[in-house]
Amino acid sequence: MSDSKIGYTKEQNDSISITDKIQLQQELLNTESVDNYLYLEKSWWNYSHFRWLHFYVFLITLTSTSNGYDGSMLNGFQSLETWNKHMGYPEGSILGALSNGTTFGSIIAFATASYLSDKFGRKYCILGGLVVCVIGAILQGASYNYAFFLISRIIIGIGFSTAMCSSPSLIAELSYPPYRATCTACYNTLWYFGAIIAAWVTYGTRNIDGNAAWRVPSYLQGFLPLVQLSFVWMVPESPRFLISKGRNEQARKILHKYHTGSSDDERAHRLVDFEMREIEAALELEKIYSTSRFVDFIKIKTFRKRLFYILFTAWIMQLSGNGLVSYYLNKVLDSIGITSPTKQLQINGCLMIYNFFISIFAACVVYKFKRRTVFLSCISGMLLTYIIWTALSAVNQKTNFEHKGLANGVLAMIFLYYLAYNFGANGLPYLYITEILPYSHRAKGINLFSVAQNIILVYNGFVNAVAMEAIEWKYYIVYCCILACELVIVYFTYVETYGHTLEEVARVFGDEPTTHFPQASSQVEKLEVEHAENTSDGSSKRVLNV
Repeated sequence: MSDSKIGYTKEQNDSISITDKIQLQQELLNTESVDNYLYLEKSWWNYSHFRWLHFYVFLITLTSTSNGYDGSMLNGFQSLETWNKHMGYPEGSILGALSNGTTFGSIIAFATASYLSDKFGRKYCILGGLVVCVIGAILQGASYNYAFFLISRIIIGIGFSTAMCSSPSLIAELSYPPYRATCTACYNTLWYFGAIIAAWVTYGTRNIDGNAAWRVPSYLQGFLPLVQLSFVWMVPESPRFLISKGRNEQARKILHKYHTGSSDDERAHRLVDFEMREIEAALELEKIYSTSRFVDFIKIKTFRKRLFYILFTAWIMQLSGNGLVSYYLNKVLDSIGITSPTKQLQINGCLMIYNFFISIFAACVVYKFKRRTVFLSCISGMLLTYIIWTALSAVNQKTNFEHKGLANGVLAMIFLYYLAYNFGANGLPYLYITEILPYSHRAKGINLFSVAQNIILVYNGFVNAVAMEAIEWKYYIVYCCILACELVIVYFTYVETYGHTLEEVARVFGDEPTTHFPQASSQVEKLEVEHAENTSDGSSKRVLNV
């Protein structure tokens, strides 16, 4: 880290051994708290710099609308005769391939997304991904057969995954500390904003003659990325990325401008000084402790633990039964006797609006609750509603759908299920993942998180459609069992990250020099030897000049 003194004078920096320096930096991260430096005399909306900062956060959260638009749009298409005819009436695995088109693209982007984010910055990675999304949407609207439509969806997936890899990281790394939890949790709530637009656009075009009924929504999938692309260039780069590249003064200006309003107040300077020291110390320790490679998630004990949380949180987010409603709501509604395309589209649109407001509310209050508590409450609620949902579906089918009250009961359970889901499995996973990952591995971890989600989505795309056709309501029992397992695993394994800054969370995992990082000892020895200097009395002294 060029020219970084981590709070030391040049003379101190030249005389402190690396082992002592590591200890001092560790003490800084473990003893000082950002709470000692924070100050707000009024609510955030009374400060223009916070209004601008949260506007930028909103622009970044628009990234998640692409995925929400996609799922809701494809749900609507399955109720359109013109689309089904044009695509050859896809069913089973053929329909699953279309559902997974964007997923395939996301998996393809895995190889480059985190590298681009760490190499060129969060902001430029988002910009590049958005350009690809717009191109994919244009091709999707112009597609003339099944293969063309599928390829265009793969392109959209590549663009979305590239932008998504950096978006939650940039939000977490830009946010003012007291608002970071809410800002990061809001990221995935905009999934529903995209879903609402797609649901009602598809509903509005359902009666248009010809292929325009599905081409118009397809083209419009590029509208929100285009809007985001028009404004996101205004967003500042991540201060942590800038410091990692030695651009400390630029990072300081961003923190000073958007966290204090460029105030000359002594408290403002103390806050920025603390944030700079904390980030610099954490980055330097990460540089010594790990190689900043994917292999660290296997080689280092505490990173193996993080990898488990990454994979299992992705499991909770995508394999808790929500995939049935996200992409196959029409089949769920068919199974309870609601077969009218118009009625299905109306239910889809209303469900997305309901989900949007519930998830926004959940994101706004997430800072009040411990992460484990929210996860456990969420999974318990989903399990309870799924059990009732399964029982009502079974009775409804056995009575040959004669009792509308049973169908309405299933609908009520779907809405109650999403009440629980949105509180803990929509926005919270992105918040939790950004918290447990240090800067050096944040983009890589989110990339792994995305890949894990997409692998599960492949399952959802192929297996759900086939299983719903084969065993109908009995398939819900599988998700009842999955949710029960999730509840037990979260209770016994998840750590609490509530109340810590991004740099402080390392203490939750017990990250200590040479203890939890096997390569730290050898790295320290190597650095000490490489920076050996002669002291004034001619004796050899090993120090580290950073």
